[in-house]
Amino acid sequence: MWDTAEVKLLTKLWAKGHSAGQCGKRLHYSRSAVCGKLQRLGLKRGHRPPTAKPIITSVPRSPVPVEPVRAERMPTPAKPVPLTKKQMYEMLAQAVRNTG
Repeated sequence: MWDTAEVKLLTKLWAKGHSAGQCGKRLHYSRSAVCGKLQRLGLKRGHRPPTAKPIITSVPRSPVPVEPVRAERMPTPAKPVPLTKKQMYEMLAQAVRNTG
């Protein structure tokens, strides 16, 4: 319950420019309770501080220098060695022996 002394202090603090949260801490009420009481009393802020709606502008960006990517030369693949049928069968038999 709000008594007359608290209401007077609230109107005084509000007129000085204190926020609802600051008034609530001083009077030991929550911010929501203070906002509700201010609304019932019909008290509003006469002005908005300049930070209430800041003007947001974009900052022009300077172009970032990009170095060209140099393509590294890939090593040339080795030329295939021609194998005879006998050599291929020997390699296959050796692979089977190594895995078994």
